[in-house]
Amino acid sequence: MWRLRRAAVACEVCQSLVKHSSGTKGSLPLQKLHLVSRSIYHSHHPILKLQRPHFRTSFQQFSSLTNLPLRKLKLSPIKYGYQPHRNFWPARLAARLLKLRYLILGSAVGGGYTAKKTFDQWKDMIPDLSDYKWIVPDIVWEIDEYIDLGHKLVSEVIEASDPLLLLGSPGETAFRATDPGSESDKPYRKGLLGELILLQQQIQEHEEEARRAAGQYSTSHAQQKRKVSDKEKIDQLQEELLHTQLKYQRILERLEKENKELRKLVLQKDDKGIHHRKLKKSLIDMYSEVLDVLSDYDASYNTQDHLPRVVVVGDQSAGKTSVLEMIAQARIFPRGSGEMMTRSPVKVTLSEGPHHVALFKDSSREFDLTKEEDLAALRHEIELRMRKNVKEGCTVSPETISLNVKGPGLQRMVLVDLPGVINTVTSGMAPDTKETIFSISKAYMQNPNAIILCIQDGSVDAERSIVTDLVSQMDPHGRRTIFVLTKVDLAEKNVASPSRIQQIIEGKLFPMKALGYFAVVTGKGNNSESIEAIRDYEEEFFQNSKLLKTSMLKAHQVTTRNLSLAVSDCFWKMVRESVEQQADSFKATRFNLETEWKNNYPRLRELDRDELFEKAKNEILDEVISLSQVTPKHWEEILQQSLWERVSTHVIENIYLPAAQTMNSGTFNTTVDIKLKQWTDKQLPNKAVEVAWETLQEEFSRFMTEPKGKEHDDIFDKLKEAVKEETIKRHKWNDFAEDSLRVIQHNALEDRSISDKQQWDAAIYFMEEALQARLKDTENAIENMVGPDWKKRWLYWKNRTQEQCVHNETKNELEKMLKCNEEHPAYLASDEITTVRKNLESRGVEVDPSLIKDTWHQVYRRHFLKTALNHCNLCRRGFYYYQRHFVDSELECNDVVLFWRIQRMLAITANTLRQQLTNTEVRRLEKNVKEVLEDFAEDSEKKVKLLTGKRAQLAEDLKKVREIQEKLDAFIEALHQEK
Repeated sequence: MWRLRRAAVACEVCQSLVKHSSGTKGSLPLQKLHLVSRSIYHSHHPILKLQRPHFRTSFQQFSSLTNLPLRKLKLSPIKYGYQPHRNFWPARLAARLLKLRYLILGSAVGGGYTAKKTFDQWKDMIPDLSDYKWIVPDIVWEIDEYIDLGHKLVSEVIEASDPLLLLGSPGETAFRATDPGSESDKPYRKGLLGELILLQQQIQEHEEEARRAAGQYSTSHAQQKRKVSDKEKIDQLQEELLHTQLKYQRILERLEKENKELRKLVLQKDDKGIHHRKLKKSLIDMYSEVLDVLSDYDASYNTQDHLPRVVVVGDQSAGKTSVLEMIAQARIFPRGSGEMMTRSPVKVTLSEGPHHVALFKDSSREFDLTKEEDLAALRHEIELRMRKNVKEGCTVSPETISLNVKGPGLQRMVLVDLPGVINTVTSGMAPDTKETIFSISKAYMQNPNAIILCIQDGSVDAERSIVTDLVSQMDPHGRRTIFVLTKVDLAEKNVASPSRIQQIIEGKLFPMKALGYFAVVTGKGNNSESIEAIRDYEEEFFQNSKLLKTSMLKAHQVTTRNLSLAVSDCFWKMVRESVEQQADSFKATRFNLETEWKNNYPRLRELDRDELFEKAKNEILDEVISLSQVTPKHWEEILQQSLWERVSTHVIENIYLPAAQTMNSGTFNTTVDIKLKQWTDKQLPNKAVEVAWETLQEEFSRFMTEPKGKEHDDIFDKLKEAVKEETIKRHKWNDFAEDSLRVIQHNALEDRSISDKQQWDAAIYFMEEALQARLKDTENAIENMVGPDWKKRWLYWKNRTQEQCVHNETKNELEKMLKCNEEHPAYLASDEITTVRKNLESRGVEVDPSLIKDTWHQVYRRHFLKTALNHCNLCRRGFYYYQRHFVDSELECNDVVLFWRIQRMLAITANTLRQQLTNTEVRRLEKNVKEVLEDFAEDSEKKVKLLTGKRAQLAEDLKKVREIQEKLDAFIEALHQEK
């Protein structure tokens, strides 16, 4: 009992330690300390010297290895006397505990350091939200500059991470892990804490001394800091804020890069499963398709395209293309030094995709934008398309080039790069270049929902800008204009007053108002710079720029990345606000067009130009096939007739008449053979092929143009005529046909044997027809020469002219000469011409010798043809003499044999040409027709030119409006689903 009463008395030293310990929040009674701890620290206590309990008994009494309730143990009676181990075991126990406390202290300090390091890592992982700082009011950021929340949070975590409160000692942790519910281990654990409390008290004493020294230092330092001006404080705070923003910016870029890689993997996974499931089109691709259809649509009924786009306008060489390339993250446009490179509008649709590629709307080729070869090929293709769009005599074109750019991390939007606005037309440009550029720019900017991205060169004087006046006219209130100042690095270097740049950014130097103002750097002026190098240079410039340090620019107003984010947000906001209104407008247009069609063409199906062309194509091909159904007899008849019409003049004038002037049959046959051989070698095969080709054209035209009765549709007439002309132009007869035809014709003309009387009569009939036709032509020529005869003069009241009277007198004189000598040769002698002229002069008619010769030619020709026809009648009964080779007969019919040879050659030639036509040329013609139709099918301008009329245009408008409405409805549905 005396031991219990003495144990109840608390040691003043322990009480002071417990009371002043910084590691505990309440007082720790001495009675709760472990007996071993009391024996170590209070060995001088008289009670403890008198009696010392057995170690094993003490350990069992305060053990935490059991959950049973503790019970008081009977203490063994104290035996006074010698105890051999009394002076050794406390020392060993103290040494072990001293080693243990250093381990406990080291673990606690290490745990606190680890907790602080973990917090710093968490803090570094927080993304930079400075890009969205414009959402939060400025007053919040002004308060944030003077309240360092991060520092306070760190200090709170450090205080909360006190190892004595959070982690405890390793021994204490071990006891908790062994039996967290035990209450009997508390005195032992608190005894170990006492060791730590003493050490911590000593540390606190040293800290107090350090605080006093630091206080003295801080007092003197504070006196020095008071001398610092308020301006320097603000500069220092702004610099710290800038560094912090840039730090978080880099963290955000790293997170965006990781996000881009993850999205790329996801999109690649979608590409692998493209055959397993049907991929849905992206939202921006659907919207781009709507714009492509609208670009081809003729705005009838006052329906205009008011869907949003980002229209990039600026002065020439202001950096429009460079800004667009930074947004697209690729050098995709042709480049030049000071010359006009953008010659037509380029619509660029940006969308996300697993690979960084570009492709045109009308092509399936993909350009890999990560490869320099593909980039060079893409720039070359864009330049070729621009030059192709520009018509002869012009410098720029309003025709749009549509390009899609896909890649991971691209902002979804549709941009249109327009030609740069110029102030003066230079040499090599069309005179109307300036006005054309203005009209193109106004056409895109007058769209009330178009976002105008106004690009201003910061390296030149603002007063030289032309585009700002143009933009202020189109958007005077600046509700859809975003102003971008390029080449800020050159502007900061060259401008004497930096505040001038601030005035430009704030729009104080221009009458133009804008929705937002941005400053960007698009490189050092080197065309070979990569996008990554330009981005690094831009970030480095703004990090060291005075424009940010002096708060002339805000952090969210710089870099092309912030610009692309802002433009994309503004674009989609405008799309969501206007797309449904445009859809309603096209619904009304569709209703008006359908009503007009029902009123004008109630019984006709709505066929647009493509469908009309397909219908006309089928009709034309059917008509070409009809050529193969023409009978061989019809082909040979028309070929023989056409060929004789072509060669008859040569046969009569150059072969028959010269040969007939000879005196005997041998000379006649020799002359005929020579002239026929020359004719066959040089002219006849070519003439025959020409006749065959013309005959094929005539038959083809007849089938194409003849009316089909009620089924005939005159809307196809222009198209059929154009197809016929183009096919005839392209078709060329087989070159080997003339060679084979020459041999056949030569063999036919060599044959002189008439087999029967029927062929003889046919030859005579053919000769009579030919001579009568020539005689008729000669009579007409003489009548035109001498004028009307006395019957016509009396009946029709016609008179002869003076020249006709001279010709008539000459004719009469020459006819007298022929009556005197009916076997007169074909040519007049000079003395005969003199005699005729003197006879006419004696009657008072002055005549020229050349007039006498011309008149003689026609008079003698008529005389000769009449004589030949009389000879034909005599030869009708000459077949018998022909079989006997005109032996013992004065009748010679060599001219009949000549015409039989010509007739037989014509028949054989017609038969040969007919075989070439039906076997070869008709098929080749059909092939050419198909090629022409395929070429016309790909040429939309041809269709518009050839398929004209109100019906075709109305059906075309109906098709376009329906297509636009369907695409708009699908886009709106997808837009609502994305929300």
